Amino acid sequence: MKRFASLAAVLWLAAPAQAQQARPQPPGDGVQVAVPRGNAADQQRDDEEQRRVAATRAKLASRPVPRAADGHIVIGQTANEKGVWLPGPVIPNPLGFTDVPYQPWAKALADDRRTHQLEPHARCKPSGVGRQFFTPYGVEFVELRDLQRAFVFDIGGPHTYRTIYLDGRPHPAKPAPTFYGHSIGHWEGDSLVVDTVGFNEDFWMDRGMLPHTTQLHTVERFTRTAFDTLRYELTIDDPGAYTAPFSGRMDLKWEDGTELFEYVCQEENYAPTLMVGQGTKVDRSSQIVP
Repeated sequence: MKRFASLAAVLWLAAPAQAQQARPQPPGDGVQVAVPRGNAADQQRDDEEQRRVAATRAKLASRPVPRAADGHIVIGQTANEKGVWLPGPVIPNPLGFTDVPYQPWAKALADDRRTHQLEPHARCKPSGVGRQFFTPYGVEFVELRDLQRAFVFDIGGPHTYRTIYLDGRPHPAKPAPTFYGHSIGHWEGDSLVVDTVGFNEDFWMDRGMLPHTTQLHTVERFTRTAFDTLRYELTIDDPGAYTAPFSGRMDLKWEDGTELFEYVCQEENYAPTLMVGQGTKVDRSSQIVP
């Protein structure tokens, strides 16, 4: 199956109708982020669809959480069950951060980002930390126990993947800065705890609230609290941008029956006003555009 999208997922809701309709509906319960309908008939169909989705959700929630032979929870797919993890509504601050302890320069940069919206994700760049889990197309977890590694595949945007080492290794003394950083993980009961350092400064770790520096250190906890729910908790510690560590959390929802699919991110602008905030256009030949 081929699916093409010319606009990054953060702006997917603003894409023209023909671009949105080109994406086939996924199998399963179809709980992708919806586009509001304009007339009464469409609204009725949407209401019926929401009732169907709610009924499907109730069935999924009642199923037991899958476990591996060693007793660990399986975060991703199994031999008999496939699916991806989706966020809830596309909102600027899904992790619920309040009273962020900005340094003054970081607060000014966050305000500027929310005004001009020049997000690297909208130019097909990888997005580390929480931003990876905010796209409407979701993520796919794959754990290879023989290799003692897990992979998180970002379906939308640049269609990249992140590696989490589960073999007990430490972080390198001087990791080369990258978009996803260097991640090491371990299990604490039913939670996969992931410690990451070695980030570059070329991505946004959310939709614009949170600047960061190369001093960024994150701790993430992934807990499958029900068959259809993955709790994502994030602690941010970046003494270059904030005066203290802070944390947030959100729940991802399982979309049953969907697998990783082809997604082509092209730098073609279908929503110029939204992509540049207060501006009216963007010159892609400019060196200052991320």
